Amino acid sequence: MENKDYIKWIRGKVGHEKIIIVYAGGCIFNEKGEVLLQKRADCNKWGFPGGAVELGETPEMAAIREVKEETGLDVEVDKLIGIYTDSDVVCVNGDKVHSICIGYEMSIVGGELISDENETLELKFFSLNNMPELFCKQHEELLRDVKRVRN
Repeated sequence: MENKDYIKWIRGKVGHEKIIIVYAGGCIFNEKGEVLLQKRADCNKWGFPGGAVELGETPEMAAIREVKEETGLDVEVDKLIGIYTDSDVVCVNGDKVHSICIGYEMSIVGGELISDENETLELKFFSLNNMPELFCKQHEELLRDVKRVRN
Protein backbone atom coordinates (compact mmCIF):
# COMPACT_ATOMS: atom_id res chain seq x y z
CA MET A 1 0.00 0.00 0.00
CA GLU A 2 1.30 3.44 -0.93
CA ASN A 3 0.69 6.40 1.36
CA LYS A 4 -1.51 8.11 -1.25
CA ASP A 5 -3.92 5.17 -1.23
CA TYR A 6 -4.52 5.04 2.54
CA ILE A 7 -8.13 6.23 2.58
CA LYS A 8 -8.98 4.10 -0.45
CA TRP A 9 -7.39 1.13 1.35
CA ILE A 10 -9.36 1.78 4.57
CA ARG A 11 -12.59 2.26 2.62
CA GLY A 12 -11.94 -1.06 0.89
CA LYS A 13 -12.14 -2.69 4.32
CA VAL A 14 -14.96 -0.73 6.00
CA GLY A 15 -17.07 0.45 3.07
CA HIS A 16 -19.16 3.52 3.94
CA GLU A 17 -18.94 2.97 7.74
CA LYS A 18 -17.89 5.98 9.82
CA ILE A 19 -14.15 6.49 10.22
CA ILE A 20 -12.04 9.34 11.60
CA ILE A 21 -10.19 11.33 8.94
CA VAL A 22 -7.85 14.24 9.58
CA TYR A 23 -7.85 16.95 6.94
CA ALA A 24 -5.40 19.85 6.62
CA GLY A 25 -5.45 22.97 4.50
CA GLY A 26 -6.02 26.61 4.86
CA CYS A 27 -6.18 30.22 3.95
CA ILE A 28 -3.94 31.69 1.30
CA PHE A 29 -4.13 35.46 0.92
CA ASN A 30 -3.14 37.62 -2.03
CA GLU A 31 -1.63 41.11 -1.83
CA LYS A 32 -5.14 42.65 -1.63
CA GLY A 33 -5.99 40.59 1.48
CA GLU A 34 -8.37 38.35 -0.47
CA VAL A 35 -8.47 34.64 0.35
CA LEU A 36 -8.20 31.82 -2.20
CA LEU A 37 -11.12 29.40 -2.53
CA GLN A 38 -11.45 26.26 -4.57
CA LYS A 39 -14.67 25.25 -6.31
CA ARG A 40 -14.67 21.53 -5.62
CA ALA A 41 -15.53 19.01 -8.33
CA ASP A 42 -17.08 16.53 -5.88
CA CYS A 43 -19.87 18.87 -4.74
CA ASN A 44 -19.64 21.95 -7.00
CA LYS A 45 -19.24 24.19 -3.95
CA TRP A 46 -16.51 26.47 -2.62
CA GLY A 47 -14.02 25.67 0.13
CA PHE A 48 -10.47 26.27 1.27
CA PRO A 49 -7.84 24.15 -0.50
CA GLY A 50 -6.73 21.09 1.46
CA GLY A 51 -7.29 17.41 1.95
CA ALA A 52 -6.64 14.28 3.95
CA VAL A 53 -3.47 13.58 5.88
CA GLU A 54 -1.81 10.45 4.51
CA LEU A 55 0.32 7.89 6.36
CA GLY A 56 3.72 9.31 7.28
CA GLU A 57 2.67 12.96 6.87
CA THR A 58 2.32 15.71 9.40
CA PRO A 59 -0.75 17.93 8.97
CA GLU A 60 1.56 20.71 7.74
CA MET A 61 3.04 18.41 5.07
CA ALA A 62 -0.44 17.35 3.99
CA ALA A 63 -1.65 20.96 3.73
CA ILE A 64 1.35 21.91 1.56
CA ARG A 65 0.95 18.83 -0.68
CA GLU A 66 -2.81 19.23 -1.06
CA VAL A 67 -2.56 22.93 -1.92
CA LYS A 68 0.03 22.11 -4.60
CA GLU A 69 -2.17 19.32 -6.04
CA GLU A 70 -5.35 21.43 -6.05
CA THR A 71 -4.02 24.87 -6.97
CA GLY A 72 -0.56 24.55 -8.50
CA LEU A 73 0.83 26.89 -5.82
CA ASP A 74 3.85 26.24 -3.64
CA VAL A 75 3.04 27.39 -0.12
CA GLU A 76 4.49 27.41 3.36
CA VAL A 77 2.59 27.23 6.63
CA ASP A 78 2.71 30.46 8.61
CA LYS A 79 0.51 29.69 11.60
CA LEU A 80 -2.29 27.54 12.92
CA ILE A 81 -5.72 29.18 12.74
CA GLY A 82 -7.71 26.42 14.41
CA ILE A 83 -8.85 22.83 14.64
CA TYR A 84 -12.46 22.00 13.75
CA THR A 85 -14.48 18.81 14.11
CA ASP A 86 -17.72 17.41 12.78
CA SER A 87 -18.68 13.91 13.87
CA ASP A 88 -21.56 13.52 11.42
CA VAL A 89 -20.23 14.14 7.90
CA VAL A 90 -21.78 12.18 5.05
CA CYS A 91 -19.81 12.59 1.82
CA VAL A 92 -21.39 12.83 -1.63
CA ASN A 93 -20.48 9.17 -2.26
CA GLY A 94 -22.13 8.02 1.01
CA ASP A 95 -18.94 7.66 3.08
CA LYS A 96 -19.50 8.54 6.75
CA VAL A 97 -16.75 10.51 8.46
CA HIS A 98 -15.87 11.92 11.85
CA SER A 99 -13.85 14.78 10.40
CA ILE A 100 -11.04 16.69 12.06
CA CYS A 101 -9.97 19.71 10.02
CA ILE A 102 -6.77 21.61 10.78
CA GLY A 103 -6.72 25.10 9.27
CA TYR A 104 -3.56 27.11 8.68
CA GLU A 105 -2.70 30.52 7.33
CA MET A 106 -0.29 29.95 4.44
CA SER A 107 1.94 32.08 2.19
CA ILE A 108 2.62 31.62 -1.51
CA VAL A 109 6.32 30.96 -2.20
CA GLY A 110 6.07 29.87 -5.85
CA GLY A 111 4.12 27.94 -8.43
CA GLU A 112 1.35 29.05 -10.73
CA LEU A 113 -2.39 29.10 -10.06
CA ILE A 114 -3.80 26.20 -12.10
CA SER A 115 -7.20 24.50 -11.95
CA ASP A 116 -6.90 20.83 -12.92
CA GLU A 117 -10.67 20.42 -13.45
CA ASN A 118 -10.36 16.99 -11.81
CA GLU A 119 -10.58 17.94 -8.12
CA THR A 120 -10.79 21.67 -8.78
CA LEU A 121 -13.36 23.28 -11.08
CA GLU A 122 -12.31 26.87 -10.40
CA LEU A 123 -9.93 28.90 -8.21
CA LYS A 124 -10.73 32.44 -7.18
CA PHE A 125 -9.69 35.01 -4.58
CA PHE A 126 -12.55 36.49 -2.54
CA SER A 127 -12.81 39.42 -0.16
CA LEU A 128 -13.51 38.23 3.40
CA ASN A 129 -16.61 40.44 3.33
CA ASN A 130 -17.96 38.92 0.09
CA MET A 131 -17.59 35.15 0.45
CA PRO A 132 -19.75 32.49 -1.19
CA GLU A 133 -21.39 29.77 0.87
CA LEU A 134 -18.77 27.21 1.85
CA PHE A 135 -19.29 23.47 1.40
CA CYS A 136 -19.03 22.37 5.05
CA LYS A 137 -19.46 23.48 8.64
CA GLN A 138 -15.74 23.29 9.41
CA HIS A 139 -14.83 25.67 6.58
CA GLU A 140 -17.51 28.10 7.80
CA GLU A 141 -15.98 27.94 11.30
CA LEU A 142 -12.49 28.49 9.86
CA LEU A 143 -13.78 31.51 7.94
CA ARG A 144 -15.35 32.90 11.14
CA ASP A 145 -12.00 32.65 12.93
CA VAL A 146 -10.08 34.19 10.02
CA LYS A 147 -12.49 37.14 9.92
CA ARG A 148 -12.11 37.62 13.66
CA VAL A 149 -8.32 37.83 13.36
CA ARG A 150 -8.02 39.78 10.07
CA ASN A 151 -10.85 42.34 10.37
